[in-house]
Amino acid sequence: MKVALDPTPFHHDYSLLELPGVVAELGYEYLQLTPHVDMIPFFNHPKADDALVAKFRRACDDAGVGIASVLPVLRWSGPDEDAREAAVRYWKRAIQITVDLGVNVMNTEFSGRPEKAEESERAFYRSMEELLPIIEREGIDVRIDPHPDDFVEDGLAALRVIRGVNSRNIGMVFVACHSFHMAPGAERAGQSSAGGNMREIMTAAGDMLRLVHVADTMDHHASHGLRYITNPPGNAVRVHQHLKIGDGDVDWDEFFSTLGEIGFYDRDDSVMVSSVFAENESAHEVSRYQLATMNEYVNKYRGG
Repeated sequence: MKVALDPTPFHHDYSLLELPGVVAELGYEYLQLTPHVDMIPFFNHPKADDALVAKFRRACDDAGVGIASVLPVLRWSGPDEDAREAAVRYWKRAIQITVDLGVNVMNTEFSGRPEKAEESERAFYRSMEELLPIIEREGIDVRIDPHPDDFVEDGLAALRVIRGVNSRNIGMVFVACHSFHMAPGAERAGQSSAGGNMREIMTAAGDMLRLVHVADTMDHHASHGLRYITNPPGNAVRVHQHLKIGDGDVDWDEFFSTLGEIGFYDRDDSVMVSSVFAENESAHEVSRYQLATMNEYVNKYRGG
């Protein structure tokens, strides 16, 4: 298993080429290359030319930091066909950047729109028909997160969509701070409010679960659904945070013990990413805390 840092909290204070050095200084051996305005920005065409890609790869080598994964977020499941076609073009360039960086892992979101779930699922599979041959030819392993506000948010439903692609090159991401969105209705079914059916989803995924994001969040179902209040009532919003371990309601013993039970820690292809975004003012301290705490839990539960 690779343990990586998502350097998003440092994007505003350091340049793209400075990020590998920051990651190394914080004690991490790997980084996750998340959307960056100078590389692969959110929803738009990648902005890095071959020269910048080569410079970033050298910066990582100089810092002694590997790239565990590349994370584009593009509208490849968008129900708007023009946006979907554009996203496929952007994906092709993102794949080439990943290959040029010497990386074989990409993780992403389903995207699409929950209010147009059927149209978005059709768009997703249409995009995969074009992209999957390239993904497989280049030996890229793509892992997908059912992100809040995607066309599929439920973890078990996400696994079904991934299985439908019918390729070993497509796997799943479990984001701990999305736990309370991954099991709609779980709290009403009498399951633990601390993550819904986290164990069920992880166990069902098995070796399809190849990347996890570690950040805490509050349970928005708590206080009978009144923990967060939006006006007017009934707004179609998705609430969650990316807090450091222990600042929210995620059941971390269940999270880390289940990963141990499915052998996540002992696989060469698995990646664990610290992805705390809520505390930029103390990002250095929080990043070190995350690394130490993740290692403590992994050592506690390695081997199941």
